[in-house]
Amino acid sequence: MKQIDRIAETLEKLVHIPSPSGYTDQAIAFCKNFAGSMGLPAKVTNKGSLLITLPGKDTAHHRLLTAHVDTLGAMVKSIKSDGTLSLTMIGGFRWNSVEGEYCTIHSKEKAYSGTILMHQTSVHVYKDAGDAKRDEKNIEVRIDERTSSREETEALGIRVGDFVSFDPRFERTPSGFIKSRHLDDKASVAILLELLRDYNQDKRQLPYTTHILISNNEEIGYGGNSSIPDEVVEYIAVDMGAIGDGQATTEYDVSICVKDSSGPYHFALREQLAELAANHHLSHKLDIYPYYGSDASAAIRAGYDIRHGLIGPGIAASHAFERTHEEALTATYALLDAYLNSQMI
Repeated sequence: MKQIDRIAETLEKLVHIPSPSGYTDQAIAFCKNFAGSMGLPAKVTNKGSLLITLPGKDTAHHRLLTAHVDTLGAMVKSIKSDGTLSLTMIGGFRWNSVEGEYCTIHSKEKAYSGTILMHQTSVHVYKDAGDAKRDEKNIEVRIDERTSSREETEALGIRVGDFVSFDPRFERTPSGFIKSRHLDDKASVAILLELLRDYNQDKRQLPYTTHILISNNEEIGYGGNSSIPDEVVEYIAVDMGAIGDGQATTEYDVSICVKDSSGPYHFALREQLAELAANHHLSHKLDIYPYYGSDASAAIRAGYDIRHGLIGPGIAASHAFERTHEEALTATYALLDAYLNSQMI
């Protein structure tokens, strides 16, 4: 099996594991079992993230790569009088990006399927079906059970605070595109797991001890800001590259972020990454993400004395109907591989 096929296979498994921020145990367990199958030590932290360590020649100066397994999602905010559910967001998305999406309500005893809809969906009944505001007031979940009242829904065991996950609709096309929800950031998690597999299989020892942190709260702002070993001096968040008007990144690139809403990333580290990408003839772009923050910037805010960077595959329609290309995944893998085998700046 080709490397990209393995990455895509792992990615497909990951996106089908529900893991909105706050409900990530199953996805973290998947990653832990992946590492454990290769005999690699993996520790689940108190906060629920996963730390995997690859011993290197230099044990005094460490590197850390992180990607986050938590995704956008929702919680049940209230049960309406007609038995439908109102929602509260987990993570930063727009209600119109999930309108019409199938979803799963994770109650304590059972998972229920449903659909996220406008209350005023039927054009045969509601004159304002197209104009009504897509917001917390009008968006609701229609549960696939016989329920038409609050009492009947409560009898199913559904409660306020139950998590709601969005169906991914994963598809890999013959032209090399991968479209799915939750490519942010499970595409990068799949890349990091493939790096672990390859290094373990080839028995390669890296120049520096390297940690892989699978974080679990990035979408709500404080994912990779703890459990960072004291020896870490370089920290790279592997997340998605933002695409849109005014952006350089495309779906075929590894994107190297120079600045986001938290400010500039470490200049010398970003220059090293750009030089490595150029020297290895990788399709790459330097870019600025105006409305974005990463686990690396969260670690800086937490006070860690590290050089921080941010790279990742270009992903279109972020926090909505996401899509990337195999070329972006392989370029990101190759840049990380080159970086991990390079000397520190």
